[in-house]
Amino acid sequence: MLVGASWVLDMRLLGIGRRVPLSAYRWVFPVLEIGLVVNIATGIMLFIKNATKWGTAIPFLVKMVFIIASVAALAPLRSHVLRNDAENEANGNPRNLRLWAIVSVFAWTGAVTAGRLLAYLVP
Repeated sequence: MLVGASWVLDMRLLGIGRRVPLSAYRWVFPVLEIGLVVNIATGIMLFIKNATKWGTAIPFLVKMVFIIASVAALAPLRSHVLRNDAENEANGNPRNLRLWAIVSVFAWTGAVTAGRLLAYLVP
């Protein structure tokens, strides 16, 4: 839910579906907030189970860095999307927003990959 909703917005900012106005993507942010809360709550519960093992595992630490980077990349995207349509149409998709979208895609990919590697690399 979290990664998918973020990627929908990222793909739009990268040029897929240009005909759809950015205001149509305002729904993404409540979904992201709910997904983040659910992931934080369940992640804390899973972490508590084996805190000493996970807290020192490199893939876990890498995953946390990627998640922080992903959430940080959403801030500039959110402020741009929540502007009114007239401003968005006048500004288009500035180059730095495309860069933030690329950062977001790579960071979420890294977080998911590091999370999956935990099962294989941490005994």
